[in-house]
Amino acid sequence: MKAQKAATPPSKPAYLQYPIIPAFPLTLVDGHSITKSDLKRNEKTMVFIFSVDCDHCKHLTEEVLKNIDKFKKTQILMVTPFKVEQMKEYYDHYKIQNYPNIVMASEPTRQIMYFYDLHYFPGLYIYDKKQQFVKGFEGTAKLDSLLFYLNK
Repeated sequence: MKAQKAATPPSKPAYLQYPIIPAFPLTLVDGHSITKSDLKRNEKTMVFIFSVDCDHCKHLTEEVLKNIDKFKKTQILMVTPFKVEQMKEYYDHYKIQNYPNIVMASEPTRQIMYFYDLHYFPGLYIYDKKQQFVKGFEGTAKLDSLLFYLNK
């Protein structure tokens, strides 16, 4: 009788193995590159991974902007796997330049997708002031749920 190989448990996605904000280089709308070391320290961070053509993402962007005062103490890092040119249309449409606590960036190598093991947009990942992972959501998330974890 042949020995059976023991079933290996599925490995956890990278963001759970490394519960900190990933350090991938991100490209801003003006073409400059940043990494997590360029982000504000001692502030809670919400990483919002979006697709430029996702209706759920657009709806959530509108919800966040309508309630931006509830995110005063949060830096919002909006990242898309699309190219800068496509992101720029989204950026301009939602007038992101008017929101100092939102950083929008492009990560076209899609490493961010693999890091978060993301299958559905949007992906929302909340980090505390020490940049430690708190909670993640994939697909639609309610504003109340996001605020609940950001205000903990």
